[in-house]
Formats: sequence, C-alpha cells, structure tokens
Amino acid sequence: MKELHRRWIVSLMLPLVFLVGFPMAVIVLKDTNRIPWLAAHPLNILSMICGILVGLLGLWLLIATIPLYLRLTAGTNMPWEPAPELIIEGVYRYVRNPMHMGVFLVMLGEGLALRSKGMLSFALVAALLHLFYIPLSEERGLERRFGQAYRDYKAQVPRWIPRWTPWIPEGKKQEPFS
Repeated sequence: MKELHRRWIVSLMLPLVFLVGFPMAVIVLKDTNRIPWLAAHPLNILSMICGILVGLLGLWLLIATIPLYLRLTAGTNMPWEPAPELIIEGVYRYVRNPMHMGVFLVMLGEGLALRSKGMLSFALVAALLHLFYIPLSEERGLERRFGQAYRDYKAQVPRWIPRWTPWIPEGKKQEPFS
C-alpha cells in the first residue's frame, strides 16, 4: 500500500507543476493585462466557457490515463520511473499521447478562461516543444524498450488526433472503455 501511495504522488507531481505551479507563476509574475480582443463582455463569457470546457476535457484525459499506469504496471507516467509494460488500454487505444494532450488542453483552457496571454504563450511553447520531443526522444525509447509491439501500436494508433474506434491488438480481448 505504501508503494502505491508513493507511485500516486510521483505520477501527479509533474502534471500538478505544469497545471498549477507554472500557470500561477505566469499569471502572478507576468500577466498584468488580459488579451485585448477578449475584453468585450460577451467575449469574456465565451472565452471563459470555452476555456472551462477545453480544460475539463484535458482534465478528463489526465484522470483517464494516470490510474492506468498505477493499475496495470509497476511504474509511473514519469520518464525516470517508466512503466515496464506497454499500456494499450483505455484512452491509449484511441490516441498514443493522451497525457500530453490532457496537459496541453488544460493549459489552453486556463489561458482562455483567464484571458492570459502568458498562459496561452506557455501552452503554445510547451506544445511546440513536445511536437519534437515525442517523436525524437520518447517514441524512440519506447521502440527500444518494446520493439515490434510498439511499432504495431504506433502504426495503428495516431499520435495526437484520436481514432474513432479503439484499436484492439490481435489476440487481445476487447475490454470496456475506461
């Protein structure tokens, strides 16, 4: 039980830093003004509603992925303590990077809801950096660790835009979406 608690803490560490710590720093230290084109009252409300909806979608992706690591493997979602097994369950049957997508959507939602130029800039920079990091580093490491199983998965499941139907590897039974 102690090990599971430790893995929960490790798994939540980076997402919390990116979703709470950095936004607070950006908004408190940098953002004294809001985006001018969202200054009109109806756009304030629309921006806030859109931001909340986008942020909730991102939060749902994080809530759907982090427990998979803890339930299905002895690792975490952190690069220094990776899962020893390839996870192809839940949202991972639809898209290869749901956690990264979740973080970006939450940051985008925060930027829209708060009309924060700094937060939107931070979300954009983080997304652009990950567009290079994922294929150049993370995917290469996954191919080395999991070989053909990962290559098959990569060929069937898109990196960013989800599939309409879940991919079920050959010989694996279909389980309900979790």
